[in-house]
Amino acid sequence: MVDIVDLSRRGFARFDLSRVPSPCFVVDEVAVERNLTILQDVAERSGAHILLALKAFSMFALAPLVNRYLAGTCASGLYEARLGHEKYGGLVSTYCAGFKPADLPEIIRLSDHLIFNTPAQQTRFASEIITAREQSDAISIGLRINPKHSEGWNPKYDPAAACSRLGTPLSQITDTDLKGIEGLHMHTLCEQGFEPLLSTWEAVEPRLAPWLPEMKWLNLGGGHHITMPDYDRSGLIDLIRHIRAQYDIDVFLEPGEAVALHAGILVGEVLDVAQNDMALAITDISATCHMPDVIEAPYRPDLLGEQKEGTPIRMGGPSCLAGDVIGDYVPAAPVQPGDRIAFLDQAHYSMVKTNTFNGVPLPGIALWNSDTDALQMIRTFNYDDFVGRLS
Repeated sequence: MVDIVDLSRRGFARFDLSRVPSPCFVVDEVAVERNLTILQDVAERSGAHILLALKAFSMFALAPLVNRYLAGTCASGLYEARLGHEKYGGLVSTYCAGFKPADLPEIIRLSDHLIFNTPAQQTRFASEIITAREQSDAISIGLRINPKHSEGWNPKYDPAAACSRLGTPLSQITDTDLKGIEGLHMHTLCEQGFEPLLSTWEAVEPRLAPWLPEMKWLNLGGGHHITMPDYDRSGLIDLIRHIRAQYDIDVFLEPGEAVALHAGILVGEVLDVAQNDMALAITDISATCHMPDVIEAPYRPDLLGEQKEGTPIRMGGPSCLAGDVIGDYVPAAPVQPGDRIAFLDQAHYSMVKTNTFNGVPLPGIALWNSDTDALQMIRTFNYDDFVGRLS
């Protein structure tokens, strides 16, 4: 079995970090294609339709590559729906916890599936849906359910956590609520394997069984780490085949991370080294601006070339936030101002969550081919990108 984690480390260890400006995201198109190949295989063997979750990975420079392997994209609102429609093509499935009335006509025009968070929201926008269908828009309407079955490891990332605003609790849904609904959507996972999905399905299937024969599709959401080496892909394929055969229904999956897992790094530079009870390194990579999940989750990203033993140095960003700390590391060699560093597995979520707090510049974006060593700078950012967000 291919270990994509090891492949990523060895691949980026060959990359000359000085080839790109700092800071900069570097995405390996070979690694992305490797992930896409796995997802396509799952889709073909199971009969599922697999969509890219744009909220996790929106690098549309790779849209032509994604389009060769996946059925489309899923969006979380107007802007992502437009991105999916204009840059990717294929099917666009749009869900939002709360749609704005002014946005909905365009969202309907851009989307193939429109998923409401509550039956009340579907009722509120019934006239817009009728108008769209009178204009020959074949929009398919879905409802997000909350199974109230939690498998999450962190309440902040658990859509089925207590008091979650995401989806309508399954216990509240009536037959009347499903009038006009052609599909059901549930998303309960975050960075998880097959077993939590199977456990969730076993908990909800008895409740869904009477409704599914009347539906056209079932969307099992995202959070599936399908491209990880230890993921039980055979189990997933068998489950999807069971659902399709038992209920004569299309099945959709919306992985985001799985498309870009271990496919990118964030390159930075050491700006200064100091001491305050321990060694400190100030870098031009900011946790709060460039890798917000480091603080929000929280989690510690791996450093390229870090050692298991030795004297650690605490690395943090240039912002004035005291908590702008990335983590404690043992580099392969003592770092000095001007040295380049890189954090692993930064293609997903980090790139889409960047911000310019404190005037910290945004990282550039580069595309690398680990087979040919070809490198392309996709975009760099400057003062205009910072001031354009202000007034």
